[in-house]
Amino acid sequence: MFSSPAFAQASGAASAGGYGSIASLAIPWILILGIFYLLVWRPQSRQQKAHRERIAGAKKGDTVVTGGGFIGKVVRADAGSDEVELELGPNVRVRALKSTLTEVRGPSGKPAND
Repeated sequence: MFSSPAFAQASGAASAGGYGSIASLAIPWILILGIFYLLVWRPQSRQQKAHRERIAGAKKGDTVVTGGGFIGKVVRADAGSDEVELELGPNVRVRALKSTLTEVRGPSGKPAND
């Protein structure tokens, strides 16, 4: 009643061309997701892969840090096993899962925790 016929015609014309506007809105989102993948997801997955390889490659003589913050020396690490035996101090040996290791520092010439 209060709207003019010209106003009703203009809104009908805008909805007919709606497919073009959806594509123009989707392209920036696709570009944002692509940039996010290149700057965040890909480097993070590379870091995770390198970390998993370092943990799996822990060998006898390496100094490691556990998730609980213990620093120890690897005394026994079987290739097929998911466990390692750590020496935390003189006459103190514990078994730990490789998945709980957070860092492998490499071989150390000094005794553990001295």
